[in-house]
Amino acid sequence: MRASSAVRVVCALVMAVCGPLTATSPAQAAQAAQTAPETREAREAGQGTHTVVTWGASAEKQGPGPADRGYRLIVRTSVGGTDLRIRLSNAFGDHPVTFASAYAGLRKQGAELVHGSNRRLTFGRAASVTVPAGETVLSDPLPGRLAAGSDLVVSLYVTGARGPTTGHGMAMQTSYAAAGDHTAEEGAANWTDPTGSWYWLDAVSVETSAKTGAVVTLGDSITDGWASTTDGNRRWPDYLSRRLQAASGSAVKGVANEGISGNKVLADGAGESALNRLERDVLSLPGVRTVFLFEGINDIKAHTGVTADDLIAGYRRLIDRVHAAGKCVVGATVMPFKGWSEYDAEGEAVRQEVNDWIRNSGAFDAVTDFDRITRNPYDQQRILPFFDGGDHLHPNDKGMQAMADAVDLSALRCAG
Repeated sequence: MRASSAVRVVCALVMAVCGPLTATSPAQAAQAAQTAPETREAREAGQGTHTVVTWGASAEKQGPGPADRGYRLIVRTSVGGTDLRIRLSNAFGDHPVTFASAYAGLRKQGAELVHGSNRRLTFGRAASVTVPAGETVLSDPLPGRLAAGSDLVVSLYVTGARGPTTGHGMAMQTSYAAAGDHTAEEGAANWTDPTGSWYWLDAVSVETSAKTGAVVTLGDSITDGWASTTDGNRRWPDYLSRRLQAASGSAVKGVANEGISGNKVLADGAGESALNRLERDVLSLPGVRTVFLFEGINDIKAHTGVTADDLIAGYRRLIDRVHAAGKCVVGATVMPFKGWSEYDAEGEAVRQEVNDWIRNSGAFDAVTDFDRITRNPYDQQRILPFFDGGDHLHPNDKGMQAMADAVDLSALRCAG
């Protein structure tokens, strides 16, 4: 046996003894010892590895929650890798919150997990962690491989919660809640309370090749997936993720969807403005190479007097901050909204002026013309009926797919 092979065997044995604080089945031990192909190949080639976000959701202020509650949260990964870590957020809380127990596994169906996949997460090697108001916490790396496109299940038992909670209101994904601590259970019997929101969890990351990066989609309800099929993973960033996973030549594999329904570039309201949440929701995520900015319709249609110059100035501030962080930024044109209740000629004029600037200013590293892709050629202020989710603003599944297909994947490699 070669020395390197012996070292790997010893490391696997040590991991089985010193890993998570729960008993490890043979299947889990094998999973813990396995290294993702892309990570293993990078190490053997001496290229190194780094941490990359594989899922994300923007933190928002939610209403008060039960003081003692379990949450079984279902999320879809993008890039695969090893050493899973989760980020828990108390960004909008005004009291400390304790996560008394946390587990991660793979979903079989509904709230049921794949047998043998559920494993305890730790924080500084402890099974529980208390997060102060306004703070976030990262779990310790969980040994083993997490595949791209997995239905990851993060189960949390929260105690002592008071006041506002932190979460993501419009998940377009069914998760589950329960009374009491059932986080270690792989069955669904006690997870009887479905919920359409994610709570506390705002990011998941993995270790993968240093050549691999991620894109963050910063947007509003269209990016958040409104009018797409619930539980179908048919938001346009989901379709983009599937394209990236299938593209053999792309070094961008991670996708974090940081859309918030009703969000604006300039003003707080439905979540903090894009300007105010850029650091937490985007730049703080690991392995990000590119920011995909698709916001503005809510600023325009709100009838607050926002001008094209106002919105362009907001875009420039976002671009400057992204560039200062060493990342590139792709801009997308604002889509049609004629037929929506807030449509008027004044707002349409602002949209046209803003889109002309996005296309022609050269301020962005690249541009995706969502307006051109989705508009009705016979009435260019309206969304194409085939793509219309029914309210003349939000695209349906077909529209979401067309948007993702319009993205030039090579443009997402413009940094690093």
